[in-house]
Amino acid sequence: MPMSYATLAMEQDSMTTIRTTCTSCGDVELTIDDVGLEMAAGSDEGRYRFDCPFCGTTQRRPASSRVVSVLLATGVGYDIVAPASPITEEEIEAFSQALDGQEWFWELASSDS
Repeated sequence: MPMSYATLAMEQDSMTTIRTTCTSCGDVELTIDDVGLEMAAGSDEGRYRFDCPFCGTTQRRPASSRVVSVLLATGVGYDIVAPASPITEEEIEAFSQALDGQEWFWELASSDS
């Protein structure tokens, strides 16, 4: 059940529970402190993130303006993040050339010791 369909349930002790889904474990329940919101400046949409309480995997999901409003209203913290720029053809070519050589492997292997 993605966040866009998630429900917010108010428990008797007034603690907000956020229900969403881990891609590996299925349905999970989180507290406000377990969820973070990432938004670009000037946007009313963003992404929410959480660490699955069962497998520990960090998850990031799109958050529509409605989901952003609900999360902010419940007290979820947020960060303003710079929008990611697309990878350029030059970056792809440089990466491809780096993989053609063996230097990257030895650099990686030597940093492990």
